[in-house]
Amino acid sequence: MSNLYRESKMAQIPDILIKIIKRKEQEIQQCKQLQSQARLIEQLNQASLPRGFVKAIANKIAQQESAVIAEIKKASPSKGVIRENFIPAEIAESYAQGGATCLSILTDIDFFQGSNDYLIQARAACDLPVIRKDFIIDSYQVYEARAINADCILLIAACLTDEKIEELNTLAQQLGMDVLIEVHNQQELERVLPLNNTLVGINNRNLRTFEVNLQTTLNLLPLIPSDRIVITESGILTAQDVKLMQDNQVSGFLVGEAFMRADNPGQALSDFFEDHSNV
Repeated sequence: MSNLYRESKMAQIPDILIKIIKRKEQEIQQCKQLQSQARLIEQLNQASLPRGFVKAIANKIAQQESAVIAEIKKASPSKGVIRENFIPAEIAESYAQGGATCLSILTDIDFFQGSNDYLIQARAACDLPVIRKDFIIDSYQVYEARAINADCILLIAACLTDEKIEELNTLAQQLGMDVLIEVHNQQELERVLPLNNTLVGINNRNLRTFEVNLQTTLNLLPLIPSDRIVITESGILTAQDVKLMQDNQVSGFLVGEAFMRADNPGQALSDFFEDHSNV
């Protein structure tokens, strides 16, 4: 069992997250039986150099432009299949042409119909840095992320104890990757701010109700030091949403579901931020 369960704070964790993490623990054990962590580590010298996820975002923001992490996602637990014609390499190329700063690739199999292969294919199709978006709870997954050429990983504070999130954050950085640490409320934010990390993701989706409220980002902004880069996640759907964030000095966006439904995801991204920059 992970630290998450050993510390027995189940009442604070949404049921869907408990279900996902329990399955993820089983999945990790199965992977370790197929390939040991030691063998996985041996493969790291074959990985390409990280492309600099944070650097790409910081450079875009320095140019006073929106830094968009464009998501490649086939399905979700709440929406089911989002994109039937799902070809990661083509989507990645489209996003790159549409002005994306980075890519976010869902690799969770059971709940998002993702795959490590999708990350490998998408990254090989363009020059953009990519983040492995998954429920990472074990060092094995961090080594695995680097082995498949991820440039960054997602750590979700709600899934991890203080000790585990520090351990995984440190390991990822030692392997040359950046880390996006995601929070949903003030309590989680206060837990992660002491960490040596640049990217703070604020997910506007309530994990219990699945309701989305952009006020979540606005409420947490005053608590975040100026040396951090804020990425707002979920709920950026209209011109007013983009303007609201930009008016509050938030220039980092993780978006994708709406683009996944478009015939040309990259064009949809380009149109979205071009149109909204003039609001």
